Amino acid sequence: MKKNLLFFVLLLLVSASTVFAQTKVSGVVVDKQNQPIPFANVVFKGSSEGIVTNEDGKFYLESQKTHTTLVISSVGFSEKEIILDKPVNYNFKIQLNEAESLNEVVVFAGKTSKKNNPALDILRKIWERKRKNGLYQFDQYQMEKYEKIEFDMNSIDSAFMKSKLFKGMEFIFDQMDTSRVTGKTYLPIFINESLNDVYGDNKLKKVKEKIKANKTSGFNGNQQILSFVKDLYSDYNIYNNYLTFFDKSFTSPLSKTGIDVYNYVLKDSAYIDNKWCYNIVFYPRRKNELTFKGDFWVNDSTFAIKKINMAVTKSANINWVKDIYLEQEFEVVSDSVFLLTKDYLMSDFALNKKENSKGVYGKRTSFYRNHQFNKELPDAFYKDEVNYMDDEVYNKSNEYWNENRFENLSKDELGVYKMLDTLQTVNKFKQLYSLVSILGSGYVEFKNFDYGPVFSTFGYNEVEGVRLRVGGRTYFGPNDPWRIQAYTAYGFNDDKFKYGFSGKWMVDKKNRIILSGGNRRDIEQIGASLTTTNDVLGRSFASSSVFSSGSNGKLTNINLTNMAIEMEPVKNLIFQAGISYRTLESASPTFSLDYYTDIANSITKSDVKQSEANFQIEYSPKRKTIGFGVERSNVDSPFSRFFINYSHGFKGLLDSDFKYDKVQLYYKQPIIIGPLGRTNIIMEVGKTFGKVPLGLLSVIPGNQTYFTIENTFSNLNFYEFVSDQYATLQWNHNFNGRIFSRIPFMRKLNWREIVSVKGVYGTISDENRAINASGLIYNAPEKGYWEYSAGIGNIFKVFRIDFAWRANYLNTPDTNRFTVKGSFGFNF
Repeated sequence: MKKNLLFFVLLLLVSASTVFAQTKVSGVVVDKQNQPIPFANVVFKGSSEGIVTNEDGKFYLESQKTHTTLVISSVGFSEKEIILDKPVNYNFKIQLNEAESLNEVVVFAGKTSKKNNPALDILRKIWERKRKNGLYQFDQYQMEKYEKIEFDMNSIDSAFMKSKLFKGMEFIFDQMDTSRVTGKTYLPIFINESLNDVYGDNKLKKVKEKIKANKTSGFNGNQQILSFVKDLYSDYNIYNNYLTFFDKSFTSPLSKTGIDVYNYVLKDSAYIDNKWCYNIVFYPRRKNELTFKGDFWVNDSTFAIKKINMAVTKSANINWVKDIYLEQEFEVVSDSVFLLTKDYLMSDFALNKKENSKGVYGKRTSFYRNHQFNKELPDAFYKDEVNYMDDEVYNKSNEYWNENRFENLSKDELGVYKMLDTLQTVNKFKQLYSLVSILGSGYVEFKNFDYGPVFSTFGYNEVEGVRLRVGGRTYFGPNDPWRIQAYTAYGFNDDKFKYGFSGKWMVDKKNRIILSGGNRRDIEQIGASLTTTNDVLGRSFASSSVFSSGSNGKLTNINLTNMAIEMEPVKNLIFQAGISYRTLESASPTFSLDYYTDIANSITKSDVKQSEANFQIEYSPKRKTIGFGVERSNVDSPFSRFFINYSHGFKGLLDSDFKYDKVQLYYKQPIIIGPLGRTNIIMEVGKTFGKVPLGLLSVIPGNQTYFTIENTFSNLNFYEFVSDQYATLQWNHNFNGRIFSRIPFMRKLNWREIVSVKGVYGTISDENRAINASGLIYNAPEKGYWEYSAGIGNIFKVFRIDFAWRANYLNTPDTNRFTVKGSFGFNF
């Protein structure tokens, strides 16, 4: 989500007839001392349409119906009615009086009691029935789904519209509208519609969606925008204990742990669609936690939710998101079956949470209909398609959409489609869009060619000194079946040019059979990671860092040529086989890769020539991807990864020097632990069978930069430990501010706590020690090296600092017993 969020916020630079509802009202609710009353209940009298005030006592409410009376209530205060003498009433200041008698209100004040609270009695019955309501009542189900996703620039005022940024594009403001949730003006900049058939099997615990039609207008060719859109697709079940949005777990108001997190008040009861329902208001007990405020209506016999509205509290520890609003409606089928028919999710993305700050709405509206039940389908039906794309899905006519939409688009929504299509023909818009695209993807777009990545243009290391790089790739679209990439670089100290080029071609789309190959001549820090691939254009951050701690001169000249074939027969299961030839030679006079070539240890050689064949398997369940071409982007949602690689080195083939076998395994498991944050467990093991020199050994990756780098050891220098068999284990956990939110003076900082422990065990054989002529003393972590760290994240929303301590091997020369690392990132 990091780069996507940055890119999406930058859309404000690009995008830097209205239909009104029948009744609109906004204002603030205060007490006698003019202090705001948070989480007060505001409803139109005689209806179930209402909202809960935010933490500043402010509210906005609208309805398509005409209402003349507004009812405001809050625990501990007398109810108050406000007459609405006109359809639009803004900026009310409503003062509530404290209750004069216990009969006027439910007997709760401030934090509600956990005893003798009728709302909690109802909540417990919801828990008992939640697996017996809705789709859970049936073994299988089918339904149709219509989904509309929209991004809108909001908080538009006259000064903004007169900005020079929009000169020549003033026509876009003819399509402005007003949000029914916040009352703010907005301008659509992206619309996507899709029609799907949904199939589910509760016994198999599998769900499959088959897309029938898809239509997009606005930024439809950009990978980052599409990735961001897909990340909004996170499905949730309101009955679950925790709801995940933007990689964070929010406690559901229907959670079994909700009693400890929320205050609940039984506010009202009424008939809704001929069903008697209770209305319960909920709001958080503490600030800065990932919670909601709102209310829900629940049936008195099935204890199924009929309607729920909720918004994330303003103080929640989440960045770049000012508001998240959710709304679900359920219809009654066969008297006792409550089925979800409408799901609305709106997020307000902004640089800060100030009331008047400009931002971008991300809205998703889903409708469901034509439910069918208990039609069993074979297990094979639910198998995910690996790489299937039906072009007809994206080319449906306007007549098709008019006939198949669940609801007709308004005149203004149809106008938005026309506006967005026209906007993309305006030269100034194209220029602004290109600027944002460069910042988001790192590439400068030309016709069928991208220059970049621009962020790799400048680098520095001790061997090359200042390093300049230029490169590019072919790009016809996100679904290209082939791609060619190349670069060249020059170091001012060594006065040498380097280069690399590679090509990929997808010969079978269905199973993603891809042929690839290339060549690279460059300088590399070959000990920067344990589990490596033969990616021709890969280059480690450690060998081109502008700022580094200590010497980073242990660099190697590498000449790598490889060819490979890969396939994905099952979704997210990839097999690859390849061959490579590389030569390795020290790039620095202060660093040697020398080794003995005879038994008497009298003859040395300084370069390594090696032919190798490798086979690797990668499995990443629950990974979500964007695109169907030879290169895809991952949606930034957590997924586990299992990787195994087997390599065989040939001796004598193309004058190759060594015969060996190497096995490597990598496993990463992210775990979201509800409100306690997110854990990552990473394990790597490997073993090299055979006699090999320093250039082919496994170097335990140190970190001599000032930045936090995953899978490296912060207190190790490059080549401090080498081995031919190793096992590493690391655990890191981000509490997401859970601890700091309980400390009063630290709550507003929204800092987040991170802890980590890393360890490695390794050995090196006597025969590999015996051929060492490099002058480097081989040290292997035979006692088990480990280090631990504690960090603070979310400093100024973008900075993280980690403090790392070395736990053993403290007497090694030039030991780093303690170090401080930092990193920047745009995290929610």
